[in-house]
Formats: sequence, structure tokens, C-alpha cells
Amino acid sequence: MKAQELEDISAEVRRQLLLMHATSNESHIASSLSIVEILVTLYFEIMNVDPTNPQNPERDRFILSKGHAASALYAVLAERGYFDKSVLNSFAQDGAKISVHPERNSVPGVEASTGSLGHGLAIATGIAFSAKKDEKKFKTFVLMSDGECEEGSVWEAAIFASRFKLDNLVVIVDKNKWQAYDRTDTIQNLRLLKSKWESFGWNCKEINGHDFDELCSTLSDLPFEFGKPSVLIADTIKGKGIPEMEDKMEWHYKSPKMPDIEKYMEFLR
Repeated sequence: MKAQELEDISAEVRRQLLLMHATSNESHIASSLSIVEILVTLYFEIMNVDPTNPQNPERDRFILSKGHAASALYAVLAERGYFDKSVLNSFAQDGAKISVHPERNSVPGVEASTGSLGHGLAIATGIAFSAKKDEKKFKTFVLMSDGECEEGSVWEAAIFASRFKLDNLVVIVDKNKWQAYDRTDTIQNLRLLKSKWESFGWNCKEINGHDFDELCSTLSDLPFEFGKPSVLIADTIKGKGIPEMEDKMEWHYKSPKMPDIEKYMEFLR
């Protein structure tokens, strides 16, 4: 698929995100906007998945550890054909299938219930370890936030994955440089994140998380090193695609309002 086609899919996903968050009045849209290109690359170019057979035992697995960005996952799954896009209209509504955080088996394609930061890597590591033991060929991908890398459980899983040479495990860190009310580097020093992962025995690369050429070429060559788990630090912009939201702390919690949607949509045409 050409980069322009992936760009078009990403624009449609962002349009859906605007509508989902404006309708539901839910927060975290900026956290979802920063991972759109990563998810589109995975689901349309990299992962071995089949929306018509979502439980295929040979499928690649994806865990969204930064579960507060669930709306982006739902929008990409719908765009990929896992379920009808009309389901997105009920995001975060009472009794809806899709809630603010991912819930396993709520809709096809959601592999794990996540949201409490720091747990997704442990889940993914267990899946990858089991696959190694059973001599399965599928890969397990997990998408985390940079602020999440402050959680101790992340490093417990990281050292386990290295110890058992889980080169079927791929971490992508969404480095949008914000968490809650401040910069990640202000709350905890994450400037040396690459060397931290490497010190735990992972092969680490850094790229622009919004560049499809970089994403596709890097993720097409896995593992980065045989016998080691792979981690990709993707430099991203929180709120990417909507200038008013880009790199703005307040959009971690704000939600777009319906009267402003048309204005925001203009940036995605």
C-alpha cells in the first residue's frame, strides 16, 4: 500500500475520532491522535491479521497498553473491517460495546482489557513466551506510552522477555512527551529511554512515529536482532493532525465540542 493511501486512511481515522469524542464528551483524544500512524501501519501493512477470522490461532497479537487511547484502536479496527463503522457512534455511551478503555471480547480484534498503565507489556510477554514454548510463529506487538515507562511492572516484564530471548515480542513506545499534567521529562527523566531499554537486553530503534516510510521499513524487518526482544521508540506529537490540539497539555483531558468539529475537519481534508 502506498504512503498516500495510508495517509488517507489516517485522515479518516482522525475524522472518526473527532466525532466519537465530541458525541461522547470523553477525554484523551490527543492521546489517540498521536498513535494513528502507528496503528494504521500495523493493521494495514505489518501484522498478519484477517478481520474475517479474528480468532485465527496463527494471527499476530496486538495489545494496547495505553488503554486510555482505546478510541484510536476502535476506529482503526472498524476501518480495517473488523466490525461496522456504525458501532463507533456508540463510543462510551451507556450499554455500548466500546467503552473508554479496551475490553477483551467487546468487539472483534480487542485482545486484552487494558487501561491501568504498566500491565500491557506483562500480558504481551506472557503471550510471546507461550508462543515460544509452543513453537508458534506469530508475533506479539504492544503499544505503550512514554509516561507508562515509569511503571515498575514494565521493567519486570522487560527483564523477563530478555531472559527468555523473546524475539517474537515487539514494543512500540508512543513518545509524545506528555503525561497527565506535565512533560514526561519533568515528572521523571526519560531522556535516556533508549539506553534504559538496551540495558535490559532489548534491541532498540528510534524513528518518527508519524512517518509511514520509516514505520513501514523499520517494522518490516523484525526482529531487530535475533534472540532479543525489539523496542521501537516512536517520536510523536500529542494531538497530531489538529493544530489547536498539537503538543497541548490541556487536550489530555479536554474533549472537542460539536460546534467546533467542522473547523477541525478542515485540517483533515
